[in-house]
Amino acid sequence: MPEGDTVWLAARRLREALAGRVLTRADLRVPSLATATLTGRRVDDVVPRGKHLMVRLEQGWTLHSHLRMDGAWRIYAPGQRWRGDPDHQIRAILGNADAVAVGYRLPVLELLRTAEEDTAVGHLGPDLLGPDWNAPEAVRRLLTAPDRPVGEALLDQRNLAGIGNVYKCELCFLRGVTPWTPVGECRDPARMVALAHKLLDANKARHDHITTGDPRRGRSHWVYGRAHQPCLRCGTAIRRAQQGDPGGERVTYWCPSCQRGPAPPPGG
Repeated sequence: MPEGDTVWLAARRLREALAGRVLTRADLRVPSLATATLTGRRVDDVVPRGKHLMVRLEQGWTLHSHLRMDGAWRIYAPGQRWRGDPDHQIRAILGNADAVAVGYRLPVLELLRTAEEDTAVGHLGPDLLGPDWNAPEAVRRLLTAPDRPVGEALLDQRNLAGIGNVYKCELCFLRGVTPWTPVGECRDPARMVALAHKLLDANKARHDHITTGDPRRGRSHWVYGRAHQPCLRCGTAIRRAQQGDPGGERVTYWCPSCQRGPAPPPGG
């Protein structure tokens, strides 16, 4: 699932391509929007909210999308060949005289009134990259369930919006706790929240996430994606296990030497 900084960058690129321009093409390839007509409308703005994207149109309409695990928006110049993804995966095409935005594999695509955007995103916690970021409120929400494993709590967008599996693993490593440590047993949750904001903000304009400060291949992450490789800090082999409820598990990485706290349950 894309991290919040990835969605922020996607919103910036869509804004640069679409905002202030009139749509000369609008093709929404989902049954519920088959009769929607957006051609001729001006795009006023493109706004990220956690992992959600809001394309705001004139006359008070918003095209809401969510990338989930593998959705993507790609920008092309008029007449440029669309490459890399088959046409049957296209869910939306928004074009103007200068650019074409193509949405692939979008599991959520809906048209709603801009004034009613909260029906789609009102449940979210403070947005780590939003203009109204509220760190104390994010900490408060995390601590409402002190017995919950911190890895699961960080992924819960109702607590704070924007953290995905990469940052979950990296944050737990940097704070020295296993992802199965109860939130209430984590030392100074406010520092973890502040670090989350710092990491996402530092990476929001990049294609890749770098949490170590070292962009070299295989060294950009402390633990994520490095199962069985030596820890960059202590040399211990990085471990991996599943975390979360059945059907919603995420592959989780940690260093058993650098991180203290509970190990995954048997079968995890």
